[in-house]
Amino acid sequence: MSLLAVSVALIVGVFLGVNVYGVRAAGSDQQEGAYRQINVYGEVLQHIQSDYVSVPNIPDVTNGALRGLLESLDADSSYLTPADYKAYKDDKGGKAQVGINVSKRFGYATIISVVPGSPADKANLSDGDIIEAIGTKDTRDISLAMIQLLLQGAPGSELQIAVIRPRKAEPEKIKLNRVIVDEPAVSETFYEGSSILYLKPVVLDKQHVDAVEEKIKTAQKTGNKKVLLDLRDVAAGDMTEAVRLANFFVPTGTIATLEGQKFPKQTFAADASKVLDGTAPVVVLVNRGTSGPAELVAGAIQDNKRGELVGEKTFGEGSMQKTFDLADGSAVILSIAKYGSPAGKHYEDDAVTPGTLVASAMDDLSTPDDETPGATKNSPKKSAVPDDQLTKAIDMLKAKNA
Repeated sequence: MSLLAVSVALIVGVFLGVNVYGVRAAGSDQQEGAYRQINVYGEVLQHIQSDYVSVPNIPDVTNGALRGLLESLDADSSYLTPADYKAYKDDKGGKAQVGINVSKRFGYATIISVVPGSPADKANLSDGDIIEAIGTKDTRDISLAMIQLLLQGAPGSELQIAVIRPRKAEPEKIKLNRVIVDEPAVSETFYEGSSILYLKPVVLDKQHVDAVEEKIKTAQKTGNKKVLLDLRDVAAGDMTEAVRLANFFVPTGTIATLEGQKFPKQTFAADASKVLDGTAPVVVLVNRGTSGPAELVAGAIQDNKRGELVGEKTFGEGSMQKTFDLADGSAVILSIAKYGSPAGKHYEDDAVTPGTLVASAMDDLSTPDDETPGATKNSPKKSAVPDDQLTKAIDMLKAKNA
C-alpha cells in the first residue's frame, strides 16, 4: 500500500471510527457526508504529493492533518503519534515543572495561569502569554498532551521557551529551571474590622478545599462573616472538589451538569448537609486565568444567585476526556462530555462572565517602551499597582449586611 493510501486510510480510521483493516458501513447521512470529505482529503493529498514545490514528507503531512482535525474540536482533544503515545503512557507524573498551566488558543500553547513563587512567576510570565516554541519545537505542531509533557522534566533541568507577550512584536526567549513546585497554602485575610473573610486558594484539590472549609468554620466562631473568594488565576484542581467547594455556599439546586453525545447526563445537586454558610454575602473574584474547576464554582454561585462575581471573563475550560487506542499504535484523546452551569451554559464554550466587570490593572502596567528588563511580579513597580478588582469586591461586600 502506498504512503498516500495509508494516509487516507488512517484519516478514515480516526474520522469515522474504523481502522486500516476494515470499514464500518455508513449508517447515516452524516457518515456518508464524512466519506465524501475523505475523498476530498485524498485528492488534496494527491496534489500535495505530485505537485508541491518539493517532495513532501507524507507522514508529517498526515500527522499535521490529524492533529488539526482533533484540535478543530477543542483544545483538549489531541492526536498522538505512536511515538508520542508511548511517551504519554510511560509518563508517571510527579516530575519537576516551572509552574504554569497551559491550554491551546489560536493554535499555540497559551498560559492560563502561573503558580505564585514558581520559576515562571519569577520570570514575569502571566496569563495570556503565548508560548510560541518549546526548545526548537513550534507549539503549533505539538498536541496539548505532548506540550504538557515537554514542560515537565528532571529537577534542575533547563527549559527554554519562546514567549509572545501582549503588545510585543517579537517572541522573547526565556530560560527556566524546572523545580518541584509546591502549591502555596490558602491565603486568609480579614477586612473591615474582621467582618469580611478573604480566601485565596491557588488550586482546587482536596487539600486546599479542606483548608478553605476549616478557615470558614474557624472564622464563624467569632460571628457571621461576609466571604470574598478569590479565584483569579486558579486553573488547576479537581471537578469533584470544585463541586464540594461550591456546595459550601449553595444550599439547594443544581451545582453543575456533565453531558456528552454518548455520555448520560449527570446532575450535581447541592447537598444541604454540606453547606457551611448558605446566607452570608459572597463575592467571587475571577479573571481570564480562572479556568476549569474554578469556573464551575463561580458559575454555580452566580447562577444560583448565591453571590456576585467581579472581574473579567474567565478562560473557558471544562470537559472530560477519554483516550482511544488506534491500530497503528497511535491514539486519540477526545473530549466526550462537557461541564455545564446551572443555567445550562457549557464552560468550554461560553466561559463565565461576571456581573460586575473590572479590568485587571496589570493589563495596563507596561508597554514595549516602558517595561523594565528583568522586572518580576514581586518587583516594587508591580507591587505598587492598585488592585481595582479587589477594591470593588470589598466595596460591594461593605454595602451588604452580614
